[in-house]
Amino acid sequence: MSLLKKKDPYQVYIYTCFLSQLFFTFVFTVNLLYQVETVQLTPLQLVLVGTVLEATVFLFEIPTGILSDLKSRKLSVIIGFFLIGAGFIIEGMFPVFTAVILSQIIWGIGYTFTSGSHQAWIADEIGEERASSAFVKGAKAGNLGKVLAIPLSMLAGYYLLNLPIVLGGIGLVVLSVLLIFFMKEENFKPAEKVERVTVWMNIKENMSQILYFSRVNFLMRVLFLIALFFGLYSEGFDRLWIPHFIEQSGLSNLSDSQLVLLMGGVQFIVVLLTFAALHFIENSSIHQQLKHIYVALFIGSILIIGALIGFAFTTFAVGLLIFYIIIQISRSVMYPLESVWLNKIIPDSSTRATFFSVKGQVDAIGQIGGGPVIGAVASNFTIKIAILASAIILMPVLFLYNHIMRKTRLRG
Repeated sequence: MSLLKKKDPYQVYIYTCFLSQLFFTFVFTVNLLYQVETVQLTPLQLVLVGTVLEATVFLFEIPTGILSDLKSRKLSVIIGFFLIGAGFIIEGMFPVFTAVILSQIIWGIGYTFTSGSHQAWIADEIGEERASSAFVKGAKAGNLGKVLAIPLSMLAGYYLLNLPIVLGGIGLVVLSVLLIFFMKEENFKPAEKVERVTVWMNIKENMSQILYFSRVNFLMRVLFLIALFFGLYSEGFDRLWIPHFIEQSGLSNLSDSQLVLLMGGVQFIVVLLTFAALHFIENSSIHQQLKHIYVALFIGSILIIGALIGFAFTTFAVGLLIFYIIIQISRSVMYPLESVWLNKIIPDSSTRATFFSVKGQVDAIGQIGGGPVIGAVASNFTIKIAILASAIILMPVLFLYNHIMRKTRLRG
């Protein structure tokens, strides 16, 4: 990393995306496998772990977003990465259900500090137009970090399944310390700088503004509703795909080390293909116009729904992996486009972090509500039916995207 470029916020943002995804991927390449094989969580406990995480995000997303708008987005990002890293260290060091739950609470709080604050920080420092490019390039850099992290995580996990989780946590803590020195914050204007009463008064005022703007702005309402449906479907799939894959593919006899190599190889393919897709988007005009963003998100949603149905009913390992890869690539490409969409329709830069946090909270509400439902379906029927239910839950977003595309065409 060229430390000489530390004063350029654009470069700091890109490097932060790269390093954070490097360390995140160290953890997540083996994290679910660690919970299934080492901690030996049941399907119900797996869903409960996810529900606790999302409930934490739900409770802290808006307060931390408001604090970011009031105090410092730089400070929020630093605190966030430190807490995320600490949570992963706890999970990796103590392979018991209670420690996993505690780790979800800690790193969930940390996530809410970074959620919205990182995007709002870079938008303030370099402007909205350059920020759109930074979101896509940052996602691309993050995928490069994933490419490098996966083989290293596989190597560490092959010998000790919890080692990548601990190393990833340590890396995120170190990143938080580095950002103290390399992030600058010169264009931040605190919300209600002149007349500050209390945090809760500002929360109430900002939320009133967001609720008002959501009522009068059609696109904001649709964006939040789509975030809700994506939250409803995603938790069950994210927690149950590995048990379903092992059960349906007939690979239950593989050792932990062999499963690490297999899952790591799949993740490696995902990030390589995602990197190529993001490179295409970055060099196209897709992320520059809302009408193109809507089309791309609509296509991505179709791919996810179709792949979910295929993943539910396929019994061949290769087919299962192909459908899983389609789902993950589509989601990875859609995320920065959603950030660009939201960034373009936010009315006031002083509440930008709060708007991003509200979107994250809406997604969390969906996951809190959808996770237990999908878990109950899996417990009472089969995981196959639960994943099919996830696809059905997501289908309304197709009508929403179609509706906004029609309205955009009519407006010219």
